[in-house]
Amino acid sequence: MVTQRAMELADRVERFVRDVVIPYEKDPRCGFHGPSDDLVMEMRAKARAAGVLTPHVLPDGSHLTQRETAVVLIRSGLSPLGPLACNTMAPDEGNMYLIGHVASAEQKERFLKPLVSGEARSAFFMTEPASDNGAGSDPMMMQTTCKLDGNHWVINGRKAFITGAEGSKVGIVMAKSEDGACMFLVELPDPAITIERVLDTIDSSMPGGHAVVKIENLRVSADQMLGASGEGFKYAQIRLSPARLSHCMRWLGACIRAQEIASEYAYKRMAFGKQLIDHEGVGFMLAENMIDIKQSELMIDWCAGVLDSGSLGTSESSMAKVAVSEALMRIADKCVQVMGGTGVTQDTIVEQVFREVRAFRIYDGPTEVHKWSLAKRIKREVKQAQPA
Repeated sequence: MVTQRAMELADRVERFVRDVVIPYEKDPRCGFHGPSDDLVMEMRAKARAAGVLTPHVLPDGSHLTQRETAVVLIRSGLSPLGPLACNTMAPDEGNMYLIGHVASAEQKERFLKPLVSGEARSAFFMTEPASDNGAGSDPMMMQTTCKLDGNHWVINGRKAFITGAEGSKVGIVMAKSEDGACMFLVELPDPAITIERVLDTIDSSMPGGHAVVKIENLRVSADQMLGASGEGFKYAQIRLSPARLSHCMRWLGACIRAQEIASEYAYKRMAFGKQLIDHEGVGFMLAENMIDIKQSELMIDWCAGVLDSGSLGTSESSMAKVAVSEALMRIADKCVQVMGGTGVTQDTIVEQVFREVRAFRIYDGPTEVHKWSLAKRIKREVKQAQPA
């Protein structure tokens, strides 16, 4: 059951997003590679004043439960700019979660504090270029290396699709040592980390866009390693399951808003002698969206409950990611269809939500990779159930 504190916080977040953030959606500082940092910081100053900045992290540094986080992040997602304003966006929200669970007290003071305060953005350097045969959906293919040199680690490699690398002040860099995968906390910018280019992608909600990055002889003090050498993939699992679910939360909020816009359009628009919503072909699409929205809410709540039990929720988060991302795609697509020509214009956010959700079906693991992982689990469980 969701607590009263979470509902009250979610209500405050929703009022802030609807009253303060939504008017920014037409701001010219929303560019092809995401909103500018000055726009983000302007909105965050207002969120701070309204008491809704980083709402999922409590004043004592603890986090809301995942089920509480869900109701808050869904509301923040009612505008594509809402998570940026409230500091609940990816990758920062997931990075804060990871640093909060793994980092030392000194690392938290240096790297986590500016993220929680909303004064800095962060980037997670894991994915690598396909042209290098590097890590993508299969992190075991990681090519980036780290070697110990005295009391420093030296990191070399290339990364791709690094969200928000341009403009970030904190980075989590993954590389492999002789022990296995490692994670390092770094201050950005650093001359050893250069942005080769910012990719032109279908989505446009993330500040800094998605970059291809070269890391050349990056020297990182040994005390900036996150956790222990060789434990990077284990730490990644701590981050990835909640992060997948958080994406579901935020984009569900955006689809709820798209449904509101499409429903109002269908109510006001007349065609063939009656309101558009009275045509079954249109009304049924909106009804199907209502069903998908409720099913997504329930799937998110179920998976959040699993994570709150202490489980890593790897399979559960895969199921939620597949079910919710595919449902949100159906919702966004139907909203565009209901609105016809208007739906493919930038007169409303419906067109953007469609683009963002299409990308979400790939980010944080494509649907097919999650299904493959679940199929392996099914095979393993069937094998174990066989008589000796």
